[in-house]
Amino acid sequence: MGSRPYRRRLAWGAAALLVAGIAVPAAASAAEHHGPSDVSSHTPKKAKNVILLIGDGMGDSEITLARDYTVGAAGRLNMDKFPMTGAYTTYAVDKNGKPDYVTDSAASGTGWATGRKTVNGRISKTPGTDKPMTTVLELAQRGGLATGSVTTAELTDATPAVLASHATDRSCQGPADMKACPNDTVAKGGPGSIAEQSVGHKVDVLLGGGKARFDQKITEGRYQGMTVTQQAEKLGYQVVTDAKGLSSARAGKPVLGLFAPGNVPVEWTGKNAAVGGTAAQRCVTNNPDRKAGTPDLESQTRKALELLNTGKGKKNGFFLQVEGASIDKRDHAADPCGQIGETAAFDRAVKAAREYAAQHPDTLVVTTADHGHSSQIVPLEANPPGLSSTLITNEGQQLKVNYSTNTPGQSQEHTGTEVRIAAQGPQSQRVLGVTDQTELFTTIRTALSLR
Repeated sequence: MGSRPYRRRLAWGAAALLVAGIAVPAAASAAEHHGPSDVSSHTPKKAKNVILLIGDGMGDSEITLARDYTVGAAGRLNMDKFPMTGAYTTYAVDKNGKPDYVTDSAASGTGWATGRKTVNGRISKTPGTDKPMTTVLELAQRGGLATGSVTTAELTDATPAVLASHATDRSCQGPADMKACPNDTVAKGGPGSIAEQSVGHKVDVLLGGGKARFDQKITEGRYQGMTVTQQAEKLGYQVVTDAKGLSSARAGKPVLGLFAPGNVPVEWTGKNAAVGGTAAQRCVTNNPDRKAGTPDLESQTRKALELLNTGKGKKNGFFLQVEGASIDKRDHAADPCGQIGETAAFDRAVKAAREYAAQHPDTLVVTTADHGHSSQIVPLEANPPGLSSTLITNEGQQLKVNYSTNTPGQSQEHTGTEVRIAAQGPQSQRVLGVTDQTELFTTIRTALSLR
């Protein structure tokens, strides 16, 4: 008689914890998570591969907005289906190591790339002394792993830059952009621009935008007079510029994909948020400014996985970072349709990563963001003081989104909130609870047994 109420209390308690969003340490079924579960005892403790997916500026509000619009309030995105979900803190520091509560992408990326915090604007260098800090990609290369970086931004933008370069300032993207980094120039004995360092690192797969940076001429050192693209070719890179070229790329030689002069154009368009709001709108899901033959993030991710899963990657494993960059960029512009479309594109890349891991259970997959951002879902009757827009979701309902972190006409701002981190595979339990961004470095290093 006494055991039944006790069992009922346990069941009710577990349900309450699930509703509250707290992980319940039970053998959750794959059906519960709508995908592969790694809570069983069959999950390896060591990872052969790591796929890290970064939604730039993709806080909980940005995820919720994309979910509500595309699959409905009761639906679930691919990134919602990981068996292990936690949160991590994202703050930067000042030159004295004191907290700077709102980070930029350079400092936040440095956090997970090196395991140490730095000042805003700096790329994998110390906050006070401006010294290079070893990155997880560099450790992976030392360990004989294949490496890759995929982004919808310029390949020299902050998030991809933190893996394969060290720069005093994130603006030092190409040889002609070194004004803020005088001591990083080749003439001063430094490593050169972010573009030069990225190809110089011989990363096996580099895919994204930023062709104009790589077309800049090098003015110093052994590659003087060449463009960075020519430097890459001299180093053995296959250089591709569209989906057809990417499809024909073969393993055995590194691949540099440059799919736009700057950032890769977004997939969706619509009316930006405005003072007083907009008329209810549906997003346009084909951007006329997106050049035909531009590969989407999912296809880039799938090709990167194909290339990395051969040669030394097949034998020794790989580390791959994938960034959905323009979630952040369209959030800055108070462009809800552009932002949602880029979140949806990122979510398809998450699906590709999870499908790979389903076939390769020794793969740790992590999805997270570098920092929070400004979009907020508010009541339809709300009259925000800043910019707002009303959308008609795929459910046929109206939804109002507000951007009020800066005055109208100014770029919207990052926020200092903690953000989601979710994972599956070896060592995925390390993301549970509330951790810090720098602990992601330790998770990856531990999973891959890097020294």
